[in-house]
Amino acid sequence: MNFLKAEWRKLAIINYEINPEILLKYLPEGTELDFYKEKCYVSLVGFMFLNTKLLGFPIPFHRNFEEVNLRFYVKKKEGNEYKRGVVFIKEIVPKPALSFVANSIYKENYKTMPMKNFINEKDGELLIKYSWKDKTWHSIEITAENEPLPMENNSEFEFITEHYFGFTKRENKTSEYEVCHPKWNYYLVKNHQLEIDFNKIYGKDFEFLNDQKPISVMLAEGSEIQVKTKKYLA
Repeated sequence: MNFLKAEWRKLAIINYEINPEILLKYLPEGTELDFYKEKCYVSLVGFMFLNTKLLGFPIPFHRNFEEVNLRFYVKKKEGNEYKRGVVFIKEIVPKPALSFVANSIYKENYKTMPMKNFINEKDGELLIKYSWKDKTWHSIEITAENEPLPMENNSEFEFITEHYFGFTKRENKTSEYEVCHPKWNYYLVKNHQLEIDFNKIYGKDFEFLNDQKPISVMLAEGSEIQVKTKKYLA
């Protein structure tokens, strides 16, 4: 059953290498860390949530909004195959009702903060900026070529974007939900700028990211998405 339908568009993705040991306490039971070329990744992702429908119905004043999240990558073995998914450290949205629904139903760690976006296309360039505020403003900004390119097989971009499950940890319970979408195109990133205090937003475990250079920066076009109803795992 589809719990949510929407579009995720213009996903700004900042990737960092992280010591796997930092993530172990956030790891839901039954999952294991997923690596790309023996590196463990954590990603800061900002994007637009558009045309949102909950159980098939648009919710007034909650259709179009920004989200910024910090996530890492896991897999879960079922039979002889792996389900590949993500675990969110924190997800930031601009409206309290969004946080309430996500935290109540999906047991995610959503926080509400003032947010804004700036998306501009000019002279063959895309400028994307997502901002959010606790006591001060934080932001992700990316400039890219305005020509979408198809995903390359076995690429880093494929690894980052082709994780189709969300896993959540609440005490000793693990829940799972599936996110369905086609393969995404990407834009060639020309430069980026970050204004963020990881310690303030995500805590001491991620303070080191303030001084660490990203391993890669990506911009995905995104697509329509469907989020399936969650289930608890035995």
